Amino acid sequence: MDSHLEGNFSTEEATTLVDLASQCLQYEPRDRPNTKKLVATLGPLQTKSEVPSHPMLGAEMHGEAPPASQQTFSPMGEACSRMDLTAIHEILVMTHYRDDEVTNELSFQEWTQQMRDMLEARRRGDFAFRDKDFKTAIECYSQFLDVGTMVSPTVYARRSLCHLMCDQADAALRDAMQAQCLYPDWPTAFYMQAVALAKLNMLSDSLDMLQEATLLEEKRQKSGRGP
Repeated sequence: MDSHLEGNFSTEEATTLVDLASQCLQYEPRDRPNTKKLVATLGPLQTKSEVPSHPMLGAEMHGEAPPASQQTFSPMGEACSRMDLTAIHEILVMTHYRDDEVTNELSFQEWTQQMRDMLEARRRGDFAFRDKDFKTAIECYSQFLDVGTMVSPTVYARRSLCHLMCDQADAALRDAMQAQCLYPDWPTAFYMQAVALAKLNMLSDSLDMLQEATLLEEKRQKSGRGP
């Protein structure tokens, strides 16, 4: 169970949820519950209205920020507001390098064995990241980044999540900030900082960063650039 619940949950309801989740993970689609059964099972467990994001982060609203109940988060924003690292991982895997807009023009002379080794390190890091072998991913991504010939905000964002998965929030924050330096208007860099700050109990700063990421994402969507 999520440690943030601090034991304040019904064992009976938790058992029901675990059983339902197990059914949803059945290999054969026909063995999984349909939407009607999901609603029928989850409905009685919903004892209060949806919790806004700032209590999830443990932060108080301040200033003239709009009420959280009026905010609409993207899947990434929602996952970060709940500090759901598993959901963030799934989103980053699906996004791959589509958000990595930093170009790297390399001369023929630069395509040395060292360059090939560096790209191979990133490839191995990607495989480890996909397979949730986060320690190996950190090692491989570090090999790629330490050479310094190519820069990639996506690699920094992925390594940031790996650090979070390994309870290394300080390192995660540094990587997320580096991703922002490379790609100043990239919402993902701000989202990763929000989660790292929350893990460091800097809750007010985390909430500010989450709101900034949401605004950036809305601007990208309005301009047609996507999330």
